Amino acid sequence: MNYEFFMKVALDEAEIARDEGEVPIGAVIVRNDEIIAKAHNEIEKTNNQLKHAEMIAIENASNALKDWRFNNLDIYVTIEPCLMCMGAILLHRFKRLIYGAPNKITGAFSGPCNIANIDSDKIKTIIINGILEEKALNLIKGFFDKLRS
Repeated sequence: MNYEFFMKVALDEAEIARDEGEVPIGAVIVRNDEIIAKAHNEIEKTNNQLKHAEMIAIENASNALKDWRFNNLDIYVTIEPCLMCMGAILLHRFKRLIYGAPNKITGAFSGPCNIANIDSDKIKTIIINGILEEKALNLIKGFFDKLRS
């Protein structure tokens, strides 16, 4: 698996979000090394907190595939998904979740509502983290540093 290649595509999406004034998070959905969908945050643009990169990418993939079962799909996300997005990832039955950096504020694993204690036999999605972590962290840190300056 070429995790870094697809994470770079997700990071490109995150940069688009940053340039649009959105929190820089990107997501890419892949099947057999083919990109099915990609997206970035559009919360500010739409005034809708549901428009996370993961949720938009999932909707686009569902429309493209005419299916909601993603057993053979991988999702790449620049930052650890929040609980809402992690719920959608599990419900859609992704084969793998690959993410870059942890999210200690709202992350499904690193945040205060850690779901890591769930019986792992019930979670079929393989979770891989730390792919291009430093680049993802620098992108989001740079965004918030600029916003607060």
